[in-house]
This record gives sequence, structure tokens and C-alpha cells, in this order.
Amino acid sequence: MPAASVLPKVAPVRIGEGERLRSVGLPGVTLSIRSRRPAREGLPPALYVHGLGGSSQNWSTLMAQLDGVVDSEALDLPGFGDSPPPDDGNYSVTGHARAVIRYLDAADRGPVHLLGNSLGGAVTTRVAAVRPDLVRTLTLVSPALPELRIQRAAAPTALLGVPGVAALFTRLTKEWTAEQRVRGVMALCYGDPSRVSPEAFQDAVEELERRLQLPYFWDAMARSARGIVNAYTLGGQHGLWRQAERVLAPTLLVYGGRDQLVGFRMSGRAARSFRDSRLLSLPDAGHVAMMEYPDVVATAFRELLVDTGQSGTDAEDAVTVPGAGS
Repeated sequence: MPAASVLPKVAPVRIGEGERLRSVGLPGVTLSIRSRRPAREGLPPALYVHGLGGSSQNWSTLMAQLDGVVDSEALDLPGFGDSPPPDDGNYSVTGHARAVIRYLDAADRGPVHLLGNSLGGAVTTRVAAVRPDLVRTLTLVSPALPELRIQRAAAPTALLGVPGVAALFTRLTKEWTAEQRVRGVMALCYGDPSRVSPEAFQDAVEELERRLQLPYFWDAMARSARGIVNAYTLGGQHGLWRQAERVLAPTLLVYGGRDQLVGFRMSGRAARSFRDSRLLSLPDAGHVAMMEYPDVVATAFRELLVDTGQSGTDAEDAVTVPGAGS
């Protein structure tokens, strides 16, 4: 059954000031694309890819911070945000990477500055490895790359990928309100949840209420979680660490000291694996530094462009933010 035929009537997706949302039909997948009107003509293109359970909204604040530096677009991965499920039901890291590549090929915007968080970090690593022609620079915020010893707080996410667990979790938590769910997610993802404004919290609640009405919400979550677990077990040329070593693009790595989902200890291995990398360590940040410290991440991104000779006038005006280790 085509994905569009099972979509119920739900509240519209929130669109921030200066943003627009459009739907792009591609072979086997339809993607929702969030974008900002470029500050001027000729800016280099950038594409942002969110993490598990997230959406393009996760990048809205950083996108606004980078007005005048890049021409920003963020996509909703298949089954997330406002994108319906893929026709083939493939939620693997490779499947998500294929969707990103199909969009970049169809849009003819490449090469782009590619940014990914968590699951999106694994996806964009694979894209950069297999299609270097599409990537100018790579920015990874807490990328979900394989760990031999996963964070204790990440275990429930991994278990979500076990067949039947998502359905069981849905039954056990059916009395939970959207507010309770969002509060729990923010406690897990933020180094300091008090940094979330009341407005941002309410926006997150409304978005979750909308997505919980979608019949494929938990299936997309469970299958994507299973896709991450499966990617962790791949060896040889398809292993994510091996693919990280193949990335040619200059890479900015952002890790949070209070990240409960991706171990901060992995920052060292990442810095060694990506051949042309620089590391931004944020001791007080959690799993979504681009939401928690967007100004610091934006400054580091501008510096990446300056260091690699890809900046415009606005990017060259960047100054180092005190307290940001690198």
C-alpha cells in the first residue's frame, strides 16, 4: 500500500520564521525539505540530517545562525518529521544514506556542506565515504558510530530495535502524556535540560503529539534503531569506522562531555579515523550540541570553512568562542 494512502489528518508541521517546507518525490521515497531563504545569491549549499526520533526542526536554530554563510536545507529522513515511510520499508543506515544521495543527485546542489547528528552522523559518514563528489565538508555532532561498550542510557534505544519491543513499549507507556515523553527525551539528550526555553518545550510537545498520531511512528523508530544496531555489526569495507577512514572531506567533529547516548571517549577514535578532522569538545553539552550550543557550533563551522579555504566574507568574520575546547 503506498505510504501516502495511510496518512491520517494530523496537525501541520511547525515552520519557523524565515523557513519554508516542501515535499520532494523521488524514486521509492518522498522527502520533506525544510529550507531558509538564502541571505544572498551564490552561497554554498548545506544539507542537515537529523538523528533517531528527530526531524529537520532539530536544525532550525543552527540554520538561522548560519544565514549569510551557507544556503541551508534540512531533510526529514523517511518515516520521520513530515516524510512518509520509504516504499521498500528499508530503514537501515544504508537505506537512509541512499535517500540522502537520491535527493542530492536530484536537486543538483552538490557538492554540499553536509551536517549530521547521531543517526544522521552515521548516515552522512556513509554518504561522504561512498559519494565524495557530493560533499564539500562534513560536520558530525555526536555521530552514532560503533562502540564496543555502549552508554548505559543508550541500551533502551538499542533494545527498541528488537522485534516486538516497540509494541510492548507502546502498551506499557500508553498512559504517558506527550509532556512526560518530551521531558524524558530532553533529560536524555541535553547536558542541561534547563537550557530549553518554555517555547521550545511546548513546540516539542506539539510536534510529538502530531507524530504519535501517525500509524508508522513506532515502526519507523524501531526499524531505524535496528538499522543502527545492524550497522554496528558490519565489518570489512561496509563497516562505519572503515568508511570514516575513507572520507576525503574536511571534517568537524562535535562531542559533548555529558552525552548519555554517544560516549565522549569515542571522540579520540573519531579524530584519528577521519583523515582531515578537527575536534570541538563541549564539556557541558549533551547529545544535541547544535540545539544546546548553536552559537558555539556555528562558530566552529565557520572556522572550518575558513581553515579549508571555503569561506565567504561573513564566515571570515567568525571569532573564537571562549570555553570551547578543540
